[in-house]
Amino acid sequence: MLMSGADYRESLRAYKPRVFVNGNAVESVADEPLLAPGVAGVGVTYDFALKQEHVPIMTARQGTSGMTVNRMLHINETSQDLLFKLEAVRLVCKTVGCAQRYLTHDALNGIFQSTKQTDDRHGTDYSQRFLAYLHDVQDRDLTLGVAMTDAKGDRSKRPGAQVNPDVYVRIKARRPDGIVIRGTKAIVTGAPYMHEFLVMPCRTHNPEDKDFAVCCAVPCDAPGVTIVARPAGRPGEASAKFSAKYGQSVGVVMFDDVFVPHDRVFLAGETEEGGFLTTSYATHHRHSCIGARAGFGDLLIGAGALMIEANGLDVERHAHIREAMVELITITESFYACGVASSVYCTKDPAGSVMPDAVFSNIGKLLLATKIYDMHRVAHYVSGGLIVALPGPEEDHNPETRASLAAVMGGRPDIPAEKRAEVARFIEDLTVSHEAGWYSVISLHGGGSPEAMKREIWRNYPVMEKVELVESLLDRGILDEGRRLSKQPGRCCATGCQVPEPPQLAELPTLQGAAE
Repeated sequence: MLMSGADYRESLRAYKPRVFVNGNAVESVADEPLLAPGVAGVGVTYDFALKQEHVPIMTARQGTSGMTVNRMLHINETSQDLLFKLEAVRLVCKTVGCAQRYLTHDALNGIFQSTKQTDDRHGTDYSQRFLAYLHDVQDRDLTLGVAMTDAKGDRSKRPGAQVNPDVYVRIKARRPDGIVIRGTKAIVTGAPYMHEFLVMPCRTHNPEDKDFAVCCAVPCDAPGVTIVARPAGRPGEASAKFSAKYGQSVGVVMFDDVFVPHDRVFLAGETEEGGFLTTSYATHHRHSCIGARAGFGDLLIGAGALMIEANGLDVERHAHIREAMVELITITESFYACGVASSVYCTKDPAGSVMPDAVFSNIGKLLLATKIYDMHRVAHYVSGGLIVALPGPEEDHNPETRASLAAVMGGRPDIPAEKRAEVARFIEDLTVSHEAGWYSVISLHGGGSPEAMKREIWRNYPVMEKVELVESLLDRGILDEGRRLSKQPGRCCATGCQVPEPPQLAELPTLQGAAE
């Protein structure tokens, strides 16, 4: 069943999570003004799946059930699926900034792969449990929060060595009917208005820390779950032309001896497979982040063009403005192109799904993470200082100043001053406000830090193929069949630089032989 945005909002009333925002308990998530922009942002992923023009990319046929499901809940089976998912994420994010629900998609795909791998290696039945859970989630059209990043505590110590073990989520007890988990997940996107949480490990664990390698599904209002969150966007602020309507809450989720039945447990101590799940999810998520920030780029490009027009400039005559806009376009479409390449060069997983190419996914995510500040800079450059110098929107209704300001704050004579001001405040909201800083941070660190992307690029990139290519052109070190003779780096001849072994005593010439 595909829900609408209104259906989604109404469905939240069936849950009674323990939520605190700005120090106050939230009685009804669906009716809380401080969370309304977040609920609206997720709601667009529901509404767009029902719009005829968006159906091809916003819905998909789930191969394991034959059901038509929301794209954000689909297990990718082909390269086309990945391309459509990328387009779908860009579509919703250029409408709401960050639609949040694509994290659900990324986690489901990662768990689908890891449960199959775990079953193949250990003879478990995780994949059967997960498939039943997946079909239920798709049938009810749920939105799931990804509870992955632990509080971590002292970063120099592994989970089992922490002074306070609750800085990581772990299995506290194993019962015949399930497990009991305890600990804290510190960065959970959209936490207050999720239906359920997918608890996942955030790193590879050592065998002695096997209880931290846990993956399971927990309803948002399960006994023992507490959510402490920030408001979504900038609700109620007149100057927030965008984020008063659409935004994202992020929460800390604490699990205080929460019971999870076995049918909702998808990993329980398999450390190596937990590491695979972490990496798999990261690749899927970084691929999605590319589409999300491309959507954000669309907002900046459109707003920049409107501001240039309102300022009375012409990109055809003012080369420096055209150059800046081309830079913004180039940045946006460069990392998006990496997402397209990652989709095209995907690999088939043994589970039957497809994995985006890791190198292109990580390069695209690294580009957007480090270029987000350049995107802001270019938007500032083409917009002018009005985006921070313009008086607040309260002056628009001040009878003593309104007429005077309107007379002098216009740009092009055919564009009213209030229209120019509206665009300036839109760009301020996206690039200068505290919400703008938040967008920068989630671009930089969301889905892993730049260092994590660099490690994955280096780990997966075929550097040695390039080495062999050059060595073949230099006609050294390559056998007829194309294999390297040695992997010794820095060699200066076909056999490489070798330290001669000292001659053995039996090989030394005798004095008599030397004399002869």
